[in-house]
Amino acid sequence: MPRKLSKISPQWWDYTTLDDELIQDAAKLNGNDLLQLSRPGFEVVFYDTLEEFYLAEALEYVSAWKEATPDNPVGICGPIGPTEQLPLVAQLVNELELDLGSAHFWGMDEWIGEDGRAVSTDHPLSFERADRELCFDLFQKPIPEENLHFPTENVEAFQSTWEGVRCKVMQGGQGDVKHWAFNDPLKREGPYLDEPPSPAEYRKLGTRIVELHPITLSQNARTSGGGNLSLVPDRAVTVGPVETWKAEQVSIWQAGTHDNPLGQRLTALMISKGLADSAVPMSLLADHPKVKFSYFRGGLGACSVEMH
Repeated sequence: MPRKLSKISPQWWDYTTLDDELIQDAAKLNGNDLLQLSRPGFEVVFYDTLEEFYLAEALEYVSAWKEATPDNPVGICGPIGPTEQLPLVAQLVNELELDLGSAHFWGMDEWIGEDGRAVSTDHPLSFERADRELCFDLFQKPIPEENLHFPTENVEAFQSTWEGVRCKVMQGGQGDVKHWAFNDPLKREGPYLDEPPSPAEYRKLGTRIVELHPITLSQNARTSGGGNLSLVPDRAVTVGPVETWKAEQVSIWQAGTHDNPLGQRLTALMISKGLADSAVPMSLLADHPKVKFSYFRGGLGACSVEMH
């Protein structure tokens, strides 16, 4: 039986092409149900306050960088979205007077402009600009500039920075389209007209320039641009599954700001049950050896119908 067409854009794959039964099962889950989805290789954690939530997220940077030594450089790959942890990272680094000489950081993604190049830090939505202004520019003892790796259109150069450095954790949020970084579902065309790429095929994708799903464009306009969709480029460069599987742990933080109540439940259920489907890219983490989902309990919401 052929897969359903997307309710959002028939030219794309996304979670609306899943079986209705799976969607309904996810919608029934409450917080305690989510905790029960933990299994070896997949941990679900809840925080009762946003202060605890973002402090724990910031501490992942500190924990990773404390392991870094000249003969064992260690880094973290971090997101823009959420960003609330970034000033806390700077505060912790300064208070603890960390030696960051062997610490590394990889940005997850960046916008690609109409000229085919990564946008400069002058762009109002620049991810590198946000990382620097909210975090790295605040360090009293700067991390070495050569240890900060931001993806650009020069994909090969960025990929080379992953060699010889341990990525302790890849940290991120989850978008409305159920992505991490900009690993969006693919278009419904060519060999993927009737079925999305297999999980094994999608996992072969490394850092690359991607065309963004309409949901992703709309979300970034909503969360970062005041709804001004004209600000949002329609392409980006993103770390891929290849780099993700180089990370010792993938840590996803869900405060209820980026994805909705259904999405927060759906991907946890699919990962827990091993239901990998590239129409829901986050579900491919079912095959990663160490994944943690952290939730703000107050942001989980409910999937009941409420008219507003």
